Amino acid sequence: MDKNQLKDYQTLIVDDEPDIRELLEITLSRMGIHTHSAEDIGSAKTLLEEYTFNLCLTDMRLPDGNGIDLVRYIQQHYPNIPSAVITAHGNMESAVEALKAGAFDFVSKPVDLNKLRNLISTALKVSAQDKAKDTPAPVYQLLGKSAAILQTRKTIEKLARSQAPVYVSGESGVGKELVARLIHESGPRRDKSFVPVNCGAIPSELMESEFFGHKKGSFTGASNDKAGLFQAADGGTLFLDEVADLPLAMQVKLLRSIQENSVRPIGESKEIPINVRILSATHKNLAALVESGDFRQDLFYRINVIELHVPGLRERPEDIPLLCEHLLRRIASQWQSNAPKLGPSAMKALQVYPFPGNVRELENILERAMTLCEGNIIQQEDLQLPQQSSSNNTTTAAYEDLSLDSSVENTERELIVKALEKTRYNKTAAAELLGISFRQLRYRIKKLGIE
Repeated sequence: MDKNQLKDYQTLIVDDEPDIRELLEITLSRMGIHTHSAEDIGSAKTLLEEYTFNLCLTDMRLPDGNGIDLVRYIQQHYPNIPSAVITAHGNMESAVEALKAGAFDFVSKPVDLNKLRNLISTALKVSAQDKAKDTPAPVYQLLGKSAAILQTRKTIEKLARSQAPVYVSGESGVGKELVARLIHESGPRRDKSFVPVNCGAIPSELMESEFFGHKKGSFTGASNDKAGLFQAADGGTLFLDEVADLPLAMQVKLLRSIQENSVRPIGESKEIPINVRILSATHKNLAALVESGDFRQDLFYRINVIELHVPGLRERPEDIPLLCEHLLRRIASQWQSNAPKLGPSAMKALQVYPFPGNVRELENILERAMTLCEGNIIQQEDLQLPQQSSSNNTTTAAYEDLSLDSSVENTERELIVKALEKTRYNKTAAAELLGISFRQLRYRIKKLGIE
């Protein structure tokens, strides 16, 4: 934000040390921001009554109380004012406590002015969003009208206003990455990159280079300088999916980068400052992995400042009709065909099925059902749901792997390619030649990755 945008913004500075107050006043003044200062909580409360503030910066130790007490007071009485705390160097426990209490962010002493300016700019974007009447809606949506999903959306909206690290928990297929994207898109970093990374998909020998980057010639094969994922997410959000799969050695390096807000590319002699919000997720029990020694407690403590649990689909069966309608439309759009409807028996079966694979499994079931149904109505038999135990209503069969055995897949791929070549890639003719419907052929082409 430039000075013209900041001229109408006011910040409350709360610190009992005159030198610190003066440093903060000068820094904000140079940014074009008006300030009012207080030396204790009582004076701060008086100023809060007299003026309209867009940000509060408070020290942790004050003569008449704790900065966290002021954070809680502002959260209760002035919830639209982002508050940030100034903590003692290395005191992460106080910083985490402040974030849990509702602080927007924190900065450690001695105050790094570049980090402070970044914090202020990001916090004031929150105020700007509150003022704006034409704030664009997020591109992605978390569909549903159940109480569980309404509460999740409400929490996302609250977390979007903060810079606190968020740990998104939940079973496979519930939409943890979608939730992380919504936190990013609903907050002040939305005009910067959202960088998702599957921690379990990166070979351990490449992890340091992938996360932190490298300099040309730093190791065999490093033919060019490469920016890492942290640098790609600078100013935005880095989403660490399946964070539990990080090896212990990488956990140490990741923790340091998160705490210091800097990275050192392989082969680089100095550290590069970064401004990244960390969101993370895994379907595993991270607390249990800490207990077993497979995940570092200090990293867990740092990324799990706030936990957001995403409910499983079985916890919100009333959302299934809306999800089915949306998913069928999306699949039909991809296939360039009309979206079928679900027959009453099919819908009833879906609403009592426990969905071990959650929304991802629902999408796979509907995609398969679209290939099997006759006409424009999906019947219960088209769903081919795994058998359920009648005694405890749990799934007796594991969540299906919808792909065929590799040898069968290869044979099927060869037959489809031959049929397409013979008909000069006329899919309607190729489907007739193979003795299957056009919809089934399109489904198999997509599943088998045939171009």
